[in-house]
Amino acid sequence: MATPGTQSTTNPASENLAERIRQVLARLSGQQKIVLMVAIAGVIALLVASSTWLKQADYRILFSNISERDGGSIIAALEQMNVPYRFSDSGSAILVPGGKVHEVRLRLASQGLPKGGAVGFELMENQKFGISQFAEQVNYQRSIEGELARTIQALSAVESARVHLAIPKNSVFLREQQKPTASVVLNLNSGRLIDPTQIHGIMNLVASAVPGLPPRNITIVDQEGNMLSTMGELNQQNQNGLDQRQLNYVKEIEQTYIKRIETILEPIFGKGNARAEVTAELDFSQREQTSENYTPNSPPNAAAIRSQQMHESTEREPLGPGGVPGALSNQPPNAAAAPITLPAGTQAGVSTTGQATPDKSTKKDSTVNYEVDRTIQHVKMPVGMIKRVSAAVVVNYKKKVDNNGESKFVPLTQQELGQINNLVREAMGYNPARGDTLNVVNAAFADNTARPALEQRAIDFITENIFDIAKWGLLLLVLLYLIFGIIRPIVREVINPPVPEEEYPDGPAIEGGEGEGEEGDEVVDEVEMQRREYAANLEAAREIIRNDPRMAAQIIKEWISDE
Repeated sequence: MATPGTQSTTNPASENLAERIRQVLARLSGQQKIVLMVAIAGVIALLVASSTWLKQADYRILFSNISERDGGSIIAALEQMNVPYRFSDSGSAILVPGGKVHEVRLRLASQGLPKGGAVGFELMENQKFGISQFAEQVNYQRSIEGELARTIQALSAVESARVHLAIPKNSVFLREQQKPTASVVLNLNSGRLIDPTQIHGIMNLVASAVPGLPPRNITIVDQEGNMLSTMGELNQQNQNGLDQRQLNYVKEIEQTYIKRIETILEPIFGKGNARAEVTAELDFSQREQTSENYTPNSPPNAAAIRSQQMHESTEREPLGPGGVPGALSNQPPNAAAAPITLPAGTQAGVSTTGQATPDKSTKKDSTVNYEVDRTIQHVKMPVGMIKRVSAAVVVNYKKKVDNNGESKFVPLTQQELGQINNLVREAMGYNPARGDTLNVVNAAFADNTARPALEQRAIDFITENIFDIAKWGLLLLVLLYLIFGIIRPIVREVINPPVPEEEYPDGPAIEGGEGEGEEGDEVVDEVEMQRREYAANLEAAREIIRNDPRMAAQIIKEWISDE
């Protein structure tokens, strides 16, 4: 009897699912139905709200902090391109869908938007024929001012800028010529500052764009009227002082030394078991040195002669008056003869004619100029030379396994410390001549060094996103309450309906039936059939919900309308 009954009750389970759902809803009270409807509506509302929030988050900033003229032009262009847009809460930014930000920016750039509120050289394109020279000069000056303002606005710290130029007329008289002047007004972004180096760069930028404009004739002020050009002049005068770039350079040098030391020690002790700190002292002074060296003269045999002068002169002493009175005595005497050999009985300087010859004196001068060795050196010392380096290295204890298989940390030996010291010296380029110092210490590291970092990152993340976390947390709590507090009990009652007491005999009846033979078997078979029927109905309901959820929703709607 059990076998035929089982076959007859398992087949029509899927067909009676809708009727069973109607019966379960009919057993619900009116208050339970209202609660079920409210819960379903709340879930739907939460899903719609979450989807709406996701769509709102998809909007990104297209442009921010733009002028009203550019904002109106951009909105008109967006309406022509059929691109949806929104405004931020403060109204200072235009938002568009995130997937179209880059495309819209490129399309607006092709139209020359945003213009930045300044008019550049496009003003010269609409020149009328027959314009006066004065008007042409004014348009040219306006064009230069607009282009300079656009260029200055490209800086990250500058929100907007205005440039005013005062260009005097050229004069043919040199004494009456005047240098141009310029005034720049900067509107900085909120919370942003500009350093003296950037101010000096703006001054040189404006001076290079206007012919004959010296940087000292440029005045720069911010939106609060603070004089900024004086900061640039002081920075130019005090070039030996450390600015931000020099500080960054010092930090970069120190980080390079630290990376070298940790890189050489990491393969030996592992990652995180060696820490290094380096302090570098750099010289940023600008120095130029010129030296002229003279070496001793070379030996005479190898000397180089620049010039040589020789002078020789011969003088004769004049003779006194003499000779035979008469006409012949007025004739000059004959030239004195100087024979190689003189006859016997004659004296030098006495002629054979009996007249005395005059004495001769010879003078010779010689001047020799030698080349002198000379070396001239002009040396410009580089800026940012390393004067001194100090390094401190701490190394963790070495991990060692004892005979029992237990690992423990032991300090390093003196030999190992010496090896580590030599490695660090070579890695950092230790130079005792410049006063470098190095200190290597072996100590045990704390076990909780990595935990505070993770906890700090978690705290920072929660602090930065506290409002988003609270919003989604509240939404999740409400959704979980509706699902597990209201919908789940009702669905459980629908899936697992209560069985009437008469269908389930109590324990003694079943036990007594077992002793009665055929009657007890029939009771057990009835219980087993009901269990199988319940399992089949449950599986059929799940299958219908999976295959056709719209049908299940329609059945629930009909039950609610019948009630």
